[in-house]
Amino acid sequence: MVGLSVVPIDRLELIFAPWRWAFAEARRAEIEAHFAERRRRTPEIWNGRVLMMSRCELNGRTLSGSFFETSFAEFIAWRDWGAPDASVVNCFAMGALRAADDAFLLGVMAPHTSAAGRIYFPAGTPDLDDISDGRVDLDANVMREVAEETGLGPADFVAAPGWHAVRSASRISLMKVMQAKEPADTLRARILGYLAAEAQPELCDIRIVRSPADLVAQMPEFVGAFLAHAWDGRV
Repeated sequence: MVGLSVVPIDRLELIFAPWRWAFAEARRAEIEAHFAERRRRTPEIWNGRVLMMSRCELNGRTLSGSFFETSFAEFIAWRDWGAPDASVVNCFAMGALRAADDAFLLGVMAPHTSAAGRIYFPAGTPDLDDISDGRVDLDANVMREVAEETGLGPADFVAAPGWHAVRSASRISLMKVMQAKEPADTLRARILGYLAAEAQPELCDIRIVRSPADLVAQMPEFVGAFLAHAWDGRV
């Protein structure tokens, strides 16, 4: 987890502003070919519209920034190629589900998704539905993603007012701690029941994480960094 830092955030000031992404324009043919190959392997993924960050600034415990609209094909090529354009940032929110017994619950991404097999908290790349009056609302985004992926809602947990940002050069993962009212085993059973009733759920399993011994390679480093921060008593 070298190069990762976890920073408490009290306030988000995020706006939407159109912006020309030179990387996407210059490499359009390569991006199209890359996405075609991705779709050959995973036909269910689609080239929708998503939001990426073109400007960000951390001032004390306030994160401000500007998002622009791009295609999922452009975003995923940039991500798969190791973020070659440093002028943009992948900023997204995750619902850090914590059970009443202090265990965390993570989801295993289903085979039909673009991140098949990866294990992390419920999340989704921001999109146009997250724009309201010119602002990008990641609070609404994370609540929607948790509900869609797990079936859990405000009656099942208390969402912390702030965030914990896990930062790297090309990524800002904003963790929203969601303190549930039930123990981990009960929550896992409930979520699995919800997934079984869905026609094509985004998750195919739920993992309970209680200590570093439960970490596996399929969990991204930014998830491990946040969990280490939490186990140190700083969350």
